[in-house]
Amino acid sequence: MMDSISRMEPKVLGAERSKQMDKLRNRLYAKMKGVLLERGWLFYMIGFLLGRAVILSVVSPFAVAFLATIWLVHKEKTLKTILAVLLGALSYSVNHSIFIALAILVFVFMGGLFKQAKNQQMLIPLFVFLSTIATRLFQYSISQQLSAYDWMLVLVEGVLGTVLVLIFMQSIPLLSPKRYNPALKNEEIVCMIILIASILTGTIGWELYGASFEQIFSRYFVLILAYVGGAAIGSTVGVVAGLILSLANVANLYQMSLLAFSGLLGGLLKEGRKPGVAVGLFVGTFLIGIYGDANQLVPSIIESSIAILIFLLTPASWFRKLSRFIPGTEEYTNEQEQYLQKVRNVTAKRVEQFSDVFQALSKSFTITDGPSEDDQESRRETDYFLSQVTEKTCQNCFMKERCWQKQFDKTYTLMEQMKEDMGENGKPSRKTAREFENYCVKPQKVVDVMKEEMSYFEANQKLKQQVLESKKLVADQLQGVSEVMEDFAKEILKERQHHEQQEMQIVHALKQMGIELEKLEIYRLDKGNVDIEMTLTFYEYHGEGSKLIAPVLSDILKEIVVVKQEEIAPFPNGYSYLAFGSAREFVVETGAANAAKGGGLVSGDSYTTIELGAGKYAMAISDGMGNGLRAQEESVETLRLLQQILQTGIPEKVAIKSINSILSLRSTDEMFATLDLAVIDLHNAFVRFLKIGSTPSFIKRGDQLIKVEASNLPMGIIQEFDVDIVSEQLMSEDLLIMMSDGIFDGPKHVENTDVWLKRKIREMKTDDPQEIADLVLEEVIRTRSGEIEDDMTVVVAKVMKNIPKWTSVPIYHDQAQ
Repeated sequence: MMDSISRMEPKVLGAERSKQMDKLRNRLYAKMKGVLLERGWLFYMIGFLLGRAVILSVVSPFAVAFLATIWLVHKEKTLKTILAVLLGALSYSVNHSIFIALAILVFVFMGGLFKQAKNQQMLIPLFVFLSTIATRLFQYSISQQLSAYDWMLVLVEGVLGTVLVLIFMQSIPLLSPKRYNPALKNEEIVCMIILIASILTGTIGWELYGASFEQIFSRYFVLILAYVGGAAIGSTVGVVAGLILSLANVANLYQMSLLAFSGLLGGLLKEGRKPGVAVGLFVGTFLIGIYGDANQLVPSIIESSIAILIFLLTPASWFRKLSRFIPGTEEYTNEQEQYLQKVRNVTAKRVEQFSDVFQALSKSFTITDGPSEDDQESRRETDYFLSQVTEKTCQNCFMKERCWQKQFDKTYTLMEQMKEDMGENGKPSRKTAREFENYCVKPQKVVDVMKEEMSYFEANQKLKQQVLESKKLVADQLQGVSEVMEDFAKEILKERQHHEQQEMQIVHALKQMGIELEKLEIYRLDKGNVDIEMTLTFYEYHGEGSKLIAPVLSDILKEIVVVKQEEIAPFPNGYSYLAFGSAREFVVETGAANAAKGGGLVSGDSYTTIELGAGKYAMAISDGMGNGLRAQEESVETLRLLQQILQTGIPEKVAIKSINSILSLRSTDEMFATLDLAVIDLHNAFVRFLKIGSTPSFIKRGDQLIKVEASNLPMGIIQEFDVDIVSEQLMSEDLLIMMSDGIFDGPKHVENTDVWLKRKIREMKTDDPQEIADLVLEEVIRTRSGEIEDDMTVVVAKVMKNIPKWTSVPIYHDQAQ
């Protein structure tokens, strides 16, 4: 026991020491960040170095441009930045410091003069241009006469200052401690590189044992960005830094080639981690050094060695933090994925909250009164009814005291019995009437008043019932919306699931077929609900998704898988996206035929077939009451509302009740519409019929005919009604025949149209849905000698077992065979 404790003590102490070191390191980072960024010491150091920066021996566009940027971005740090710039300029030369001081003075004067002007971002670069040119012209005019070359330098200095302001404006905000978007654009990366190279220009002339500071740190930055961003970023840093440093010192011109090649080679060798990038710099140093002066080779190697040493000593956490800003890196991708995950979670959470709100609203509208509460409510209504009657009859009666004080129970019981009898039969029963006449001195007056009050009472009861039914409909609608939003939240949170075995099988199978797989995402493998997405490359696509990949997936997953969506790259070896899902167990083939009254063009009948989500297929016929344009408007509007509501995922029963409410409330005209709806589940061929004022339908199964009917009023007549749902189980090869009343009631001189239609449908030899629809319509029209006395519509659907075009392809073979 003591030995185990003694062995655990070093581990515990090590963990505590590691935690303390992390706390100390985080505290140090926070303090450095506060000093450098929040207090502005980083800007002051940059200002000092840029005050020293000079290119082409006499051109110095950096200092005023940097000061102008600080003036615009961090105005509170302007004064200290001016002092830092002037100190830097003074450390270079007195003549240079005078120029910088005069240029700053002119800029501050113009900035203060136009500080109330709008569009400061447009004016500041102009102020830099004018202050730089004016100061340089003044300085040259005192000492000497300006030559053409001097005029060119003055113009170049002004233009460079203006350009640098625009560059620094994009670079300085990146140093803000409160930067919310960590991602850097390519333009921002280049601007930051230019700023770094400009700062290094201020270190020209600083040496350590013959090694130049600007060369050490330029190579150090090339190493960092080549390691983090790869060859493209590394070579870009090398070119930009080398160009600016060569402008500052012409002797450094060959360094641009060294830095660019080292950045490119280091980026290509970044897979070798830090040593690989370091080797890239050494190789570039040796190769470029061979073509240069032999005396410069040894100092160049020393400079590269010092840069590599600093690079190797740089903490790995710094690289990870920097990688988050560079597009294309793994850390940047993870950062973006975390951001998208956060947005997705927040969105799903908000949708779930709305779903809960609708659920709560639905419960608040749901009728939860129990039997005891119903009895109490009935008792209160009876009391109120009798109080109204007694107020008009017994209040002034001389027998009031005897009836309602001495014999209250008997009086109340008789009056209550009278009310119940009148509610059922419209008048009291003989027994109750005789008993009441023997008891009351004004029986006829009481009966008359009761009849009068009963009409109000029944109207009130009817209104109350309508309110309760309306509350129930609203509760159902809210519940439907809640369920749809809950499903939507689950869809948003769809996560990539881990199915290691199936994933290995799929990858191996595609590799065997020579298909290059870039990315595989398995979201769901539930039976009948497979969800797989792939990113692949094809030199030339010939339908491999449906011909090869889907059959292979079908063999691996032991169910029929088909291509749901494909986006093929327009060029060879481009990235193509394929989405696979479970095939439906059944498919539906439909046919329809219709005719308008009198052979006209406008029919009051409308029909539609709708492909719903979750593997459902809907067919609907709506018959607007009457004929002509108005009837067509009613039927078309009914089907339009039906389609829009059903496609949201709301249950069919709630959808139909909602449509009925809309149709009954939106118009005062006597215009109604029937609706015949059949919803087929393609997973099991189970069909649900909702018939609202519509005619029967028929299911043909071989020689057998099944009649499907239900009794519901047409839509729009009353606001509230219950929908009867009829369900049937279809079989493969079954035919579902739906028709409007013009077909069902159309045959002339036929006593029993039900039997006649069954016989005609049974005698048809074809099983093609379109041919059956045409034949049924033709047979009905023939019975009327070609006359069409009503709008006619017939829709036929054939349910068939789904047989995929391509069979499953087995990949794995028994090795023993």
